[in-house]
Amino acid sequence: MSSPTRLCGTVTGATVHELRRARDQVSALVDLVELRLDGLVQPDVAAVVADRPRPVIVTCRPAWEGGRFDGPEAVREQWLTDALIHGAEFVDVEWRAPFRDHLLQRDASRVVVSIHDFDGVPHDLASLVATMSATKAAVVKVAVTVQRLADLIPLLALGEQYHDRGIVVIGMGVAGVPSRILAARFGSRWTYGGDAVAPGQLPVTRLRDEFRFARITSTSDVYALVGRPTGHSASPAMHNAAFAALGVEAAYVPCEPADFDDFLAFAVAVGLRGCSVTRPFKPSALAAAAHADPLSHRVGAANTLRRVGQHWEACNTDVDGFLTPLRARRALQGLAASVVGGGGAARAVVAGLVAEGADVAVHARRRDQAEALTALGARVGDWPPCSRSCDVLVNTTPVGTWPNVDALPVSISCLPGLAAGRARVQPGPAIVYDLVANPAETRLLREARARGCETISGLEMLVAQGAHQCEWWTGRPAPVEVMRDAAHRRLEHDSLSMPSANENCKGELDKNSP
Repeated sequence: MSSPTRLCGTVTGATVHELRRARDQVSALVDLVELRLDGLVQPDVAAVVADRPRPVIVTCRPAWEGGRFDGPEAVREQWLTDALIHGAEFVDVEWRAPFRDHLLQRDASRVVVSIHDFDGVPHDLASLVATMSATKAAVVKVAVTVQRLADLIPLLALGEQYHDRGIVVIGMGVAGVPSRILAARFGSRWTYGGDAVAPGQLPVTRLRDEFRFARITSTSDVYALVGRPTGHSASPAMHNAAFAALGVEAAYVPCEPADFDDFLAFAVAVGLRGCSVTRPFKPSALAAAAHADPLSHRVGAANTLRRVGQHWEACNTDVDGFLTPLRARRALQGLAASVVGGGGAARAVVAGLVAEGADVAVHARRRDQAEALTALGARVGDWPPCSRSCDVLVNTTPVGTWPNVDALPVSISCLPGLAAGRARVQPGPAIVYDLVANPAETRLLREARARGCETISGLEMLVAQGAHQCEWWTGRPAPVEVMRDAAHRRLEHDSLSMPSANENCKGELDKNSP
């Protein structure tokens, strides 16, 4: 049986003290630590590896292969040799390093031989890895830049071929993120986490806590979030927490494909069981499905897929996810609703509101988008929206999403009329409902609350629609509170790095509205 896939934390520092401190801090979270000497001004290799709490990989990456060391190769060789002398569990040496064979001859059982290609996937990658594998190196490491998810397929094949021999395969860049999380599926001996030391690298805490890296095996079911971008989404935290609570051996990973065909090719190769679909791929998800629920056909988009045999089935949980928190606050029959935006999310919102008997006006910068939604029973509203009496204003655009948290989808002047209007159908304050889930409280919601409006966060919709997805995939009741707590923790974490102001996104209507 192969060894468990380990989590390696990469640390850097300008001084030996900084590097040791970073090493000791990350050691509580990982199985081994990569110590990057190429950031040091005056290395003391013995001190760097002394008293280490975890096994270490000592690396001194040269500038000619993406690192920071630009000195003589003889110096680099001496540092890595010293690391072996002083007991480092591994040293990492580039395949192209002139002294590679010297280290292999000294102790191949502790040498990682690596290649890093920042231009793409080499056409001769398979033959190159075969040559590298023929050495007695403990581990062969392959890190290549990928532009498409399909570029990961050759890495999957390499991992399957060489996993018993000892290999680490990494797709660098945003498209390569699944290879870092699904290291066990890719046959890797370990994966690297850190503060973006390499393109696409994820923080150790996210790998450990959000993706529950230790639970992922080579046989775990794989689910995905498919969209562009996905980095702001709390869905991975939410669904991975749900799988853990249900005892389901599964991993949920973000995927940013070049196009939907790119995703489908990767999905088949990795054996994907299901996925959540977000902008801009919801119409494509519906088109790819052999079977879909009537609601998806009515909306013209699907946000959820599952694999059944050789085919995809689709459903739309956006509509019920949107309506669930709104139904808890208002009767929807006769509700006067203004919907901002005319994209895929707006279609789901309009379909849901009209089906419940609401009077819906769509306000979109592109009039043709608003007119397209009249087929669902809405009418075209003014752009920009003017202050008017209505019961609920719904923002379906991404404006205000982290990190552009100061942006507004509509002018603040639209909001006072909502709170003060007397011709509204329903009593009580008007509702402003922002589908943006990150941050949990957007500027739009803060401004609306300050003007007396009731507010609904996109986080509520995210959890509700995600719970429906979880149940559809697993056939079991979703642990809703677990999902809510996990999503909230992720958003709280993002809020710590949230800008207090964004000078490029002041929320002006003419700059930021869709």
